[in-house]
Amino acid sequence: MPEDLDSLDHLEQQIARVVEQVNVLRKQNGELKQALDAAHIAREEAIAARTDAEKALRESKTSSLEAEKLRRELEELRGERKQVRGRIEKLLGQMDLLEQ
Repeated sequence: MPEDLDSLDHLEQQIARVVEQVNVLRKQNGELKQALDAAHIAREEAIAARTDAEKALRESKTSSLEAEKLRRELEELRGERKQVRGRIEKLLGQMDLLEQ
């Protein structure tokens, strides 16, 4: 009979260790689920940040192209203004000759 009690004690100890291990594993599982949820949120935030950065880069490239276009247009207008000024000065010179 004492051997039966020892076997029962041993079985109780094993069951207690299994229950303890199950509780530890459940706790770890909960922590891992929380970490996974946080990782999903971080991933979504990173995707959104990347999308925003790509949009800003496209807008920057567009702005750079627009700035270059406006610079060329300004140079053309300055050239035209120089030509008009030269023609007006020539006309004024001819008018001065007429007055003399």
